[in-house]
Amino acid sequence: MIFRRRARFGDVVSRQVDLFEREHAGLIRDCDAAEEAYDRADRDEAEERYGDYMDLVDTGTELLAALRDNFAASLDAHAAEQYELEFNRAVAKRLPRFALEIEL
Repeated sequence: MIFRRRARFGDVVSRQVDLFEREHAGLIRDCDAAEEAYDRADRDEAEERYGDYMDLVDTGTELLAALRDNFAASLDAHAAEQYELEFNRAVAKRLPRFALEIEL
């Protein structure tokens, strides 16, 4: 039988990701639209569309990293390390497009 250790920061991380999703719903929609535009683009237009998509993803990643880093700064080093790990895992699970650039 495998026992999972309860995430120490699970509640706060969940609330932070919820808040990000609410406050940046427009960015998430823009990412969806940009990804669709890239998928539909002709070969000569695809590179530019992909660049547009990645710019939006980079913006989301930077916002999430800032949210993570600001909270982690209020914790001692050991707790901050655990929190960052839990935050990054939650982002990878719930917002995978933004997890590509976040350290896991």
